Amino acid sequence: MSGAELLRSPLAVRLTLWGGLGALVLALTALAGFARGHALMINASPSLPYWAIWLERGKAPERGDIVLFDPPASVLLERHFGKAPQPFGKRVAGVPGDMVTARGRTFFVNGRAVAVAKPASRLGEPLALSPTGTVPPGCYFVTTQHKDGFDSRYAAIGWICRNRILGTGRPIL
Repeated sequence: MSGAELLRSPLAVRLTLWGGLGALVLALTALAGFARGHALMINASPSLPYWAIWLERGKAPERGDIVLFDPPASVLLERHFGKAPQPFGKRVAGVPGDMVTARGRTFFVNGRAVAVAKPASRLGEPLALSPTGTVPPGCYFVTTQHKDGFDSRYAAIGWICRNRILGTGRPIL
């Protein structure tokens, strides 16, 4: 049997099909594993200057990282963002064990000014300040530089703890 005839034999065709199917299964398994740990998030809010963020799930946030999280439910949040708001993206300003203080409406982390809270929302509602003190274990103080950022400066958001964090983000656009 010649080489060309051998390649066309029923056994060769079956082996090629099984090999292709096996490669497809391996590729899909690898892709599914990758998708469980990563996602592309589109940012529609002006509070971060990026519109596309690559999300990595399971990485412990560090100071300066962008975190994406599910915001806590509150009447104020619902009025501004609806009953099912999209995930929020903010920068980590304080990590567990850091000291958060406020003077007036300026927030400090370990003595360094990180954000200023405004007195009222864009709809005119008073904005209560978040608690201060030592950032609890597993929680973070998150902020943005945007004047209308809705973040840990305000009681309606407060500390962002691990159970709310979807992952850390890396801006890509």
